[in-house]
Amino acid sequence: MGDRRRSRRLAAALTVTALAFGTAACGSGSDSAGGKDPNALEVWTRSNPDPAATYERVFAAFTKKTGIKIDYQPVINFDQQLQSRASTKDLPDVMINDTALMGSYQSQGLLKPLTPASIAGSGQITDKTWSSTVGIDGRHYGIPYSRQAQTLMIRTDWLRKLGLKAPTTWQQLLTVAKAFATRDPDGDGKADTYGMVVPGSAQNGYAAWWGASFLWQGGARIIEADGKGTYTPTMDSTAAVNTVTWMKDNLFCGDNAVIQPGAVTAVTGTATNFQDGNAGMYLTGPYNIATFDTTLGKDKYEVVPAPAGPAGDDVLADGENIYFGAKTGKTKQEQALAAFLISPQGQRLAMTGKNQPVVRIPVNSTLDAAKVRDDPRWSVVQKAYEDASQQFPNAPDFAPIKQDTADSLNAIFTYCGSDVRSQLGELNETLAGDLKDQDLLK
Repeated sequence: MGDRRRSRRLAAALTVTALAFGTAACGSGSDSAGGKDPNALEVWTRSNPDPAATYERVFAAFTKKTGIKIDYQPVINFDQQLQSRASTKDLPDVMINDTALMGSYQSQGLLKPLTPASIAGSGQITDKTWSSTVGIDGRHYGIPYSRQAQTLMIRTDWLRKLGLKAPTTWQQLLTVAKAFATRDPDGDGKADTYGMVVPGSAQNGYAAWWGASFLWQGGARIIEADGKGTYTPTMDSTAAVNTVTWMKDNLFCGDNAVIQPGAVTAVTGTATNFQDGNAGMYLTGPYNIATFDTTLGKDKYEVVPAPAGPAGDDVLADGENIYFGAKTGKTKQEQALAAFLISPQGQRLAMTGKNQPVVRIPVNSTLDAAKVRDDPRWSVVQKAYEDASQQFPNAPDFAPIKQDTADSLNAIFTYCGSDVRSQLGELNETLAGDLKDQDLLK
């Protein structure tokens, strides 16, 4: 694991070196290349075609209202393409991407700092939500755009058939999961159903992303801030050991296993058992609601709060921020776009329509997700975000921390004879190295 961290550190150093040359000279770049309108804003999102269509509609409304043109580019391989553009001294004007990436982007010099007051309507975003855009140096490097929190999607038709209720505790979760896996809830007479869907691959940090809610509920944290700008790794805590042991023994291993086959190599794109109809529960983000309504059927499942563990029912919250590329010349246009995107009009447009919504829980506090969508299920998601959620720390470069955590969890879940305490101790040493690399280790 140490060798992997050192390799990643070297790659990051090379990237930062390239960016030191790139961001210092980011001027007109693509504005004049290829006949592009020099007054248009180049905007990138990490989007597949369906959500990209929603963005197109939002940007069209902005242009109609302000006259400012948008050169919109939905980019699937976002980070790879972003690094390529940075190396050619030409960053996009505006980017919309994950909140957890802010620390990474800021540490590489990709982002322009800003003040909330410079964005019209910034007062309609809560202090809690704004706090997730503060960097190590105390400055803001993003504008909140969308937030979400994980909830439990569960087959209500299976619950009714087996005479069960949606679980509210970890123990009830196991009881329901075992019933879904062993009591033929689909009635086909075959042993072909599973209790829960898990995207447990180490790839892109999925095991840490999915497992974080269980860590929070077990009282564990990956790293802890000391309030002075430095952090301590805490994955060797008793709470972490107990939580990961519970997950390994009760979800992944032995006769107790209740998850789909191949979970340790599954990512969200391949963990389709819930929508395919052969798994009964999925702890996931609300962006899946539209997909499940279409593929599974709205009448077959419901959205409920995540069951509580020993330390409570907190779940992982995440979302997207609006970032300004570290270049000059279009500050007023960028601020105008951000103001529109966080306005009630912009947020409503991004939450509705026939394509996948790109705003899940609105950051504009005047809006209610359930009322905007006329769908009470979204109140469960909004309440989870507001009252029972935690985000990954946003100020450090969390990418290597998340990946190393995912590598360790995946190895523990893959090899059921593993010594959880010993492996989490090794993980903690690796996380200390990750923090030390950023001069953030307490």
